[in-house]
Amino acid sequence: MFSTLLTLPTCWEQLQKTEKPIVMYGMGNGADRLLAIFEGLGVEVREFFASDAFVRGHSFHGKRVKKLSEIQEQYEDFVIVVAFAVQDRPTLDAICRLSERYELYAPDLPVAGETLFDREFFRAHMAELQQTCESLADERSREVFLDLLRYKLTGRIDPLMKTEDDRREVLCQLLPLGQHEAFVDLGAYNGDTVAEFLAACDGEFDAIYAIEPDGKNFKKMGKRLDEMGLGTDARIRLHNAAAWSEPTTLYFAAKAGRNSTVTAAGRETPAESVDHVLGGARASYLKLDVEGSEREALAGAAETIRRHRPKILLSAYHRSEDLFALPMQINSIAEGYRFYLRRFPYIPAWEINYICIPE
Repeated sequence: MFSTLLTLPTCWEQLQKTEKPIVMYGMGNGADRLLAIFEGLGVEVREFFASDAFVRGHSFHGKRVKKLSEIQEQYEDFVIVVAFAVQDRPTLDAICRLSERYELYAPDLPVAGETLFDREFFRAHMAELQQTCESLADERSREVFLDLLRYKLTGRIDPLMKTEDDRREVLCQLLPLGQHEAFVDLGAYNGDTVAEFLAACDGEFDAIYAIEPDGKNFKKMGKRLDEMGLGTDARIRLHNAAAWSEPTTLYFAAKAGRNSTVTAAGRETPAESVDHVLGGARASYLKLDVEGSEREALAGAAETIRRHRPKILLSAYHRSEDLFALPMQINSIAEGYRFYLRRFPYIPAWEINYICIPE
């Protein structure tokens, strides 16, 4: 199976050899990154288009941004490259309809780091990928894993759509929570996953530790808890810090969104490790979504994982190696975890999650 995947045509190869005009759907950082890659590959983007509601006569990289209807009038056929991230159902469905009519790619770009999941990367890590796939706990996980590999190599959304599962159903089925949970939320954002946790355990819990580096998001989380009547609850401890391998100072390119990432320079931000924050206290549920710093955050929670063996919800899409490196890291910390792989609706392949259950 894995050697067969090596024969799949990659999106980069297909875009290099196509004779059709290439048009890019979307603008912004994702489009900039793709254009930089295309420049190195000798791939030309003929036009840019956006959803009708976003077309206001502006330009991008020296070209006027058009409506899809204008592109359709101008070209009989063309290749679409999707250059933005989306999770709302109407837009996902619209992209799927476009893929039925046109040759469409949504290239897989790492959120953090520069390493592409291309044929060379796959070949270099095939043994680790195969080992990880075979170790997964159920058939659905293995199906999701293989379809993610097909998507990451080809950039086609058909295999990506096959990996979708409903978040609420998955968490209820694989991560049932009791009334005495101690929840550690790394990358707590604006408190949305704290609220999700509180709903799942009917508001009954032993402790919550929420760590979020972005100041604006941190304030929103505090406001959300105030509105829920929990702003002064002594069981809840909020830390305006990054999750890391040890207490230190980092520099962040903060965007007041989900993608505040570690940089060489930027806003100075304190960092904490789970082991230091908890000081040996119990953790029964650990969530990590820290924009590419999952490896460091896991290292900083190693003693907690070994001692308390919490359930773990682990994001595994920020770096190309996350799909195999992160579960292998947990196994190196504490053996005996079962790994379930699930992905929640998004284009591109964001919201890939390992649900890690101790035996």
